[in-house]
Formats: sequence, structure tokens, C-alpha cells
Amino acid sequence: MIRSGRKYLESLRDGREVWLDGERVKDVTSHPAFRNTAASIAHLYDLAHDSEYRTTLTTPDGVHRAYAIPRSREDLVARREAYKVWAETSYGFLGRTPDYMAGGAAGFAAAPELFDTDTFAGSGNAVAYHRRLAENDLYCAFTITNPHSGTGDDDLVVRVVQERDGGIVVSGAKSIGTGAVFADEVIVGTIEPLAPGDVDHALCFSIPVDTPGLSFVSRRSYEAGARGTFDNPLSSRFDENDSLIVCEDVFVPWERVLTYRNVEATGAMWWRTPAYVNFVHQAATRFWTKLEFLTGVAILLTRMNGTDGLPAVTQSVGRLLGMVAQAKAFVLAAEASCEPVNGGAGGVMPGTEISYAQRIMAAELYPRALQEIKQLAGGSIIQLPASAEDLLHPELGPVVRKYLRAPGTPAEGRIKLLKLAWDALGSEFAARHEQYERFYHGAPHVYLTMQNWAGGAENCERLARACLDGYDLGRTR
Repeated sequence: MIRSGRKYLESLRDGREVWLDGERVKDVTSHPAFRNTAASIAHLYDLAHDSEYRTTLTTPDGVHRAYAIPRSREDLVARREAYKVWAETSYGFLGRTPDYMAGGAAGFAAAPELFDTDTFAGSGNAVAYHRRLAENDLYCAFTITNPHSGTGDDDLVVRVVQERDGGIVVSGAKSIGTGAVFADEVIVGTIEPLAPGDVDHALCFSIPVDTPGLSFVSRRSYEAGARGTFDNPLSSRFDENDSLIVCEDVFVPWERVLTYRNVEATGAMWWRTPAYVNFVHQAATRFWTKLEFLTGVAILLTRMNGTDGLPAVTQSVGRLLGMVAQAKAFVLAAEASCEPVNGGAGGVMPGTEISYAQRIMAAELYPRALQEIKQLAGGSIIQLPASAEDLLHPELGPVVRKYLRAPGTPAEGRIKLLKLAWDALGSEFAARHEQYERFYHGAPHVYLTMQNWAGGAENCERLARACLDGYDLGRTR
């Protein structure tokens, strides 16, 4: 079932406990800190529910393509085309849209046997989790990062405080719940390595966002601080938010538990199923789209400024277009190097080596792209009217229109483009995105180390060794 945007918004009015600025938010669909982003996500559902993109976004079975377990490279391409439609809607600035965790759930269902351990039989729950999300077209957020205080207190992290016949009771917190305030469910787990004997924190489960005892403490809302769409065209509509997720004696039924008291399975569910590389497939498609958008902004700026014909500027734009091509190439290469899951029984997944390498590329490339565009924009993005009200004012408007126009571009068009550029490059919203892309797939010391596990080192060593073995001291010329 593909639900409409209206049905999605109705689902958010469930009494969920969201806190912002010391006050509880009664309705995220109407609150000025969340309503526009909620509407943007609702628009994604409408595209799949009833639009010209429906066949691209959904399977013949009537579910979003992100939930489908790919059986071939062609299936991966079809899934990426669906990712691309949604990514272009927000110009790549909504990162954890519903298709993100949908791909993760499909990854679990492709290799459910991993969830059966000597402490808990979770394979049936993993398959049911995937089915529940797909059949009801649900938005599941995830939070798998532990809060850090440096105190060593283990009561900060989500843990089981009581076991009952019908389930478990958990308390503790998880951080960086991106998009969680807009979701139907939230999956709570850990992707960070646990100590071998740390079974108390070795669990993963997914529960409805309105579960009693579950609360969300939002960071500062950039949407709330936006002056309007003209002044803040991105932050006013695409602030997916991040929140601290707090569990206070939350009851989790057994059927909602995926792993329990097993350190290996709690970490491996992300890495030894297709879940993580499915995440990267969606994220890489979105990143490619985001670079396309940013490069487009750069091109428009140079044309408006009349600098597009200068050799240094054309080289800079060429460098940006090269970055776009790199981002695109990683997506296509991951699909082309797809690997069978469980010998093909679980379908295929994007190539691990390329998927892992994409994390390195994206984290390092994004700040460079921003710096390139900032150089092209110059100081023009700093000296801007405070808001659209200056243009609309009967006395001030003519002054602003006179002095802030550019050759061939009226003041309104020039200011509109520059405000878009500032929101993408220099605002607090933009700063969050730069930091977000740097750590989107974890810290560098994690993903750089993991690249060694992805393979490829043997071939590099073999080629160097072949050269060394091809000559000796007797061949000096």
C-alpha cells in the first residue's frame, strides 16, 4: 500500500513526545519548527502515491522500490532511479528520507538467518519488520549512536532494565536521531563495536514513535529560524532535524526485538547483511544529486556575475563538474560490481569495495566543493537585504531594486539567487550539512580502517610483487 501525503501527515498526530526549546510540541505538522519539512516529506509520499513518477517509485506489487530485495543489477538500477526522484525533490538536502531505512530493512530480510543466535531467534522478527514497513509504507528512522560523556556511566546508553514474559523494558538514550520526529517507527540499536562481554547493551529493536516513555529532544530548528521561503529556500523546507532519543522504562514487545544479548549479531546485522551497503546506495545517489544542485548554483552565479567566460572560472566550474562525475561514477560502479547475497538466495547487493570507498570520497569531496563555490560567489552572498520585506517596502523597495540589481538581472532575481546560495553555503543550516556530510557514514578512523576489510589490497600487492619478481640484481640494464 502506497499511502498519500495526507495519510502520512495524519499519522504524525499521534501524541508523540517531542521537545523543543523547553516546551513539548503538540503537533509537528503544524508547529513552525517542523511543519514545512513534514509537508516536504508528505510530498514524497504523494509522488509515489499518485504522480507521473509512480511507476519509477513503486513495484508492480505496490510497494516502494526501496523495500524490494534486488535480484539483479537491473533491479539495483531501478531502485537507484527511485532514489534519484526523491533526492531531486529536496535537491539532496533531505538525507534520511523514508527510502533510507527501507533499504536497510530489505537488507535484513535478504539475510535473516544472521538474526538467529544462541540467545535470541530474531529471523522471523527481521522478516516481519521488513514486511510491516513495506506493506504499510512506513517511515522508519534509526538511531544507532551512543551518547558520550566520558564518565564511563553505562546508564546513559539504552539497555534492558527488566525482562517480562511479553517483552523487555529499556532505559537510556541514543543520539543523532535524524528525521526521527517525522517517522512512524524508530529502530534503536548500535553500530559501534561493543566489548565482547557487553551483552547488556547488545540489543536492537524497532518501536512506534508514540510508544509511552519514548521522547525526542530536538536540536535547534533551522526551519523555525527561517524568515520564509524567499529568504531561506532550503532551511525553511528541508530541515530534517536531529534529536536525542530518550527511553524511560519503555516496554518493547518480543516481536519488536531483532537482536538480544548477542554482541556479534547486534553489530553484524548492519555489516553482514546488505543493510549497510543499501544505505550507501541511497546516500550515494543523494550525494550525487546534491553536488549536481550545488554545481548548478555555481553556474548560475558565474553567469549572473558575468564571469563565466574567464579562464579561471571555467576551470573552477570544470572542477565542480568533475566532482559530480566522480559522485555519479561511484553509484554506477557499485551497481556494476554487485555481489550475490548468500550465493544468490538473498538476491544481490551493491559492490562492497566501491560502496565503502564512496564514504571516503563523499566526506572529503563535499567541503572541497563548498570551498570552490564560495570562491566563485565572492562577497556578494554577504551583503544582502535582511529579508524579502525590504523589497516589498513602498519606500525602501525602489532603493534596494536600484542598487542591488546586476547587468541583465533585476534586483529581485539577483537577491533570490544569492539567498539560495547563502542558505546552501554559509548559513547555520549549511554548516550543519557540511559537518553532516563529513560524518555521514561515521568517523574517518572507522571508515578508513574498514576500507582495508573491503578487499582490493591483495590485488594491489600482487601487481607490485609481480614487478619486483620480474627482475633481479643480475639485470642492471
